[in-house]
Amino acid sequence: MNQKIICCACGTKFPAEKPLPEVCPICEDDRQYVPDGLQTWTSSAELVKNHRVEIRKLNENLYELKLSPAFAIGQRALLVLAPEGNILWDLIPLFDESAVSLIKSKGGLKAIAFSHPHFYSNMSDWAEKFDCLIYIHEADEKWIVNKTERVNLWNGLEKELWSGMKIHNIGGHFAGSSILELASSKTILCGDTLVISPSKKHLAAMHSYPNKIPLPIGEIARIKERMKPIEFDTLHAWHETQSIETKAKEVLDKSLARYA
Repeated sequence: MNQKIICCACGTKFPAEKPLPEVCPICEDDRQYVPDGLQTWTSSAELVKNHRVEIRKLNENLYELKLSPAFAIGQRALLVLAPEGNILWDLIPLFDESAVSLIKSKGGLKAIAFSHPHFYSNMSDWAEKFDCLIYIHEADEKWIVNKTERVNLWNGLEKELWSGMKIHNIGGHFAGSSILELASSKTILCGDTLVISPSKKHLAAMHSYPNKIPLPIGEIARIKERMKPIEFDTLHAWHETQSIETKAKEVLDKSLARYA
């Protein structure tokens, strides 16, 4: 609890029983960064002391969880309620009593699934707490720093789950970058496989968002083809401000067309 093994830049928790790297390998990669070149670490105890989980209901079957004040990348996790088992999409680096109480009151978790490695956080702690599986695309296996037997590596272009949910491997940002399709509500959860502009009129797919490194035009064309058969109207991305409630596919199609 008091070991400083959590990266302050991305929120990834490293295993306590192994030597801590000098620099977080996830932040050293050009899709992230080490702030001012100075690697800093914190502990679970410090996070519990200085942060809390804020919960917001987005609709009857979807809840947002985020840390307040914001920490590291500042992403949200999305709790999807489904008849055959709930799923948590992406993670925040801390769970507190309010988060545990909410999830338990809704029936617990059947699985945790991820858009990409920047949001792996303290996934082993979450999986142990809720006795659930973790789904990660095998193309991103190299970025797992705290692998347990709960990690289920999937492959191919899609993974059928339950209750009309499906994970699609889209690529782009990372080779394993994925989205979660909620077919019953025509909703996509995308982490930052796709990112929404402040105007909500544009979507982007990039190799690195913070470092403004674009993807090759051929990769954008491939992503466009991957997204074409997926029907959706609503899209929720990585941050609390990152939602398009209607005509999201129309926004995506127009945005990707502009790359050409």
